[in-house]
Amino acid sequence: MAKKTKFYVVWQGRQTGVFTDWKECEAQIKGFEDARYKSFDSLQDAENAIQRNYWEFVARAGQKEAPKPTTLPPASIGKPLKEAIAVDAAWNTATGDMEYQGVYLQSGTKIFLQGPFKDATNNIGEFLAIVHGLAYLQKKESNLPIYSDSRTAIAWIKKKHANTKLELTPRNKPVFEMLQRAERWLAANKFTNPILKWETEYWGENPADFGRK
Repeated sequence: MAKKTKFYVVWQGRQTGVFTDWKECEAQIKGFEDARYKSFDSLQDAENAIQRNYWEFVARAGQKEAPKPTTLPPASIGKPLKEAIAVDAAWNTATGDMEYQGVYLQSGTKIFLQGPFKDATNNIGEFLAIVHGLAYLQKKESNLPIYSDSRTAIAWIKKKHANTKLELTPRNKPVFEMLQRAERWLAANKFTNPILKWETEYWGENPADFGRK
C-alpha cells in the first residue's frame, strides 16, 4: 500500500507555511525555540489551518486547554498599549503572493498597505512591515511602539538582516530589492521605538491581521 501523504503546517519556525515533506518541515522547526507545527491529512485542511490560530488545533487534538507560553506567564503580559501601531503580513499558500499592512491601535486606522508581491514568504512580509512602520514613525518624529506577532521578524530586526532561505527568481526580484533597501535603512538609521510581540493567545488577533481566516 502506498504511503499516505501528510501535509505539515508550520505556524512558527524558520520559515512558515505548508510543507509536503517531513524533512523540509523538520528543517524549519528543529532547534527553533517555541516552534509550532502540526500534520494534516489533506492539503485543504493544511491550507485552512495556516490561516488560523495554532492553539485552535492543539485544543482539537484533545487538550482541554491550550498551553500557555512558559517564558511569559499571563500575569506579566497585561494588556496591549493603545498608543502604538500594529503590523502584519498575509501570505497566500496557493499563489505565494504576500502583502503587509500597518494600523493605529487606538483608532484602527490603516496607515499603509503594500503588495501583493509575487513568490515571497510570510516572514519576509512581517519583516518589511516592521521596517516600513519604523520609517513611517521616523518621518512623524514619533516614538510609538510597534507590535508584530512574528518572533522571527522581530529577531531579524534585532540583527538588521532578513535571514531568509527564499531563492531569488525573476518573479520575486522586487521583493529582494525591498529587503535590501530595508536592511540598508536599518543599518543607516537609529530608532528607539520598542518592537513588541503581539500576544495573540491572550489578546486575540493582531489588529493588522487581514481577516482571511
